Amino acid sequence: MITTEDSGLLIIDVQGKLAEQMNESSALFKNLSILIQGAKLLGLPIVWIEQLPDKLGRTHPEVAKHLPGEPLGKSSFSALGDSKIRSEIKGLNRKNWIVAGIECHVCVYQSVRDLLEMQYDVHLVNDAVSSRVLENKTLGLQAMQSAGASMTCTEMVLFELQKKAEGDVFKQIIQLIK
Repeated sequence: MITTEDSGLLIIDVQGKLAEQMNESSALFKNLSILIQGAKLLGLPIVWIEQLPDKLGRTHPEVAKHLPGEPLGKSSFSALGDSKIRSEIKGLNRKNWIVAGIECHVCVYQSVRDLLEMQYDVHLVNDAVSSRVLENKTLGLQAMQSAGASMTCTEMVLFELQKKAEGDVFKQIIQLIK
């Protein structure tokens, strides 16, 4: 079980033209936007990562407009391969990490694997991850699940964190997913 008090959101490498090449990119951007806005409403810390932004570009504007603060840059495929990102995640003292981004079978997979090795519980948002090729996304999802990640989707994780169908935050989440 995850709660707002013990969970954080990690958004990985949703950048530039590469993001637009993802399988079902418009659905990906929509789900990422809903996920991020819902996480903000629920008060979750959000860590967002960019892979070599000087080469791959900045986070896609459709997603970036919802993200707080500034991204953390990296050159390793795994977000946890960068000591600054590793320190940021450790410093937030969250047991559960909700993970989304691209590409599912490379950077997302390696980041999830490293989070699991560090004894975090990982909740992979399968409708908010993608790869250029659907088969690669499928393989990445299978590998992460086999490694111990829990599978979820945007609505499932937001409602699990919300707990009850009442209150102002619930009403705002409903508006997001409509």
